[in-house]
Amino acid sequence: MLRRQITLPIMGCGTWAWGNRLLWGYDTSMDNDLQAVFNLCVSNGVTLFDTGDSYGTGKLNGRSEQLLGQFSQAYSTNSNGANKENICIATKLAAYPWRLTRQSMVTAGKMSAKRLGRNIDLVQMHWSTANYAPWQEPALLNGLADLYEQGLVRGVGLSNYGTKRLKWAHKLLCTERGVPITTLQVQYSLLSTYPVTELGLKEVCDELGIKIIAYSPLALGLLTGKYSESSYPKGIRGLACRQILPGMKPLLECMQEISQTRNKTLAQIAINWCIAKGTIPIPGAKSPHQAQQNIGAIAWLLSDAEVEELDKIAASLNKKMVQNIFQTK
Repeated sequence: MLRRQITLPIMGCGTWAWGNRLLWGYDTSMDNDLQAVFNLCVSNGVTLFDTGDSYGTGKLNGRSEQLLGQFSQAYSTNSNGANKENICIATKLAAYPWRLTRQSMVTAGKMSAKRLGRNIDLVQMHWSTANYAPWQEPALLNGLADLYEQGLVRGVGLSNYGTKRLKWAHKLLCTERGVPITTLQVQYSLLSTYPVTELGLKEVCDELGIKIIAYSPLALGLLTGKYSESSYPKGIRGLACRQILPGMKPLLECMQEISQTRNKTLAQIAINWCIAKGTIPIPGAKSPHQAQQNIGAIAWLLSDAEVEELDKIAASLNKKMVQNIFQTK
């Protein structure tokens, strides 16, 4: 079967907030702005959009996929739309406890494709069940392989896997089924280096030919510089800020110095750091302004000395982002 290769850009766009009322305050009145975000990203070469079949709260479950399908269709029918041939929609299928068979994952993939109104480009296992139900996982991964072999997806990826579990999954998918792993998505930022640095994930991925996607590269906004000890965001994000922000002063000061030299924002410094580390960051955007700010993080690169200084200070911080509970070793 001839399979069109996936073209991955140096930065993507995360769509967790698209449909999420609880954490991100989504409302359907935002949809025009979100379409503008999609258009702006693609036209500037940011062609990877990451979503999941669990994205969207309550009755809006699946909303992120639906919106991406609508936006992609609208953009692709525009004869003047640049880079439309490189649009890559990556969705993650949740390892729900009621998904126990290969067919359950194939069905889930088909439902996501229906919401998208198109085939999935990159299908990803949202998380590993190794921490609580390791017996469940082989069937789910085989289901992803079935989607690939049936030509329903162009690539298979993983999310929240550490080096040990990644090697196990690579044996199952690549060695036994002949299905390559295209990407591995992990929480990665200046405040969350555990999977990549402490577990040595980058070296293993390089060896296996897997590209790392960095989600939450701005650490829920902590690395943007817009919050202070007198101005926290509401809800769960506010709790994280209260715990971490007070000890971040040395890192923010270093970022501020680099931002002044580079004439870039703190958020752009944080995103570019992920790029300099050889990963594909996927910052979210809810408005064209935010998307334009994210785009300002590409087409340049921090120096080795700047990266080294940021690494040194980040490593010295006492409190960092809490790891995803599904992250494996």
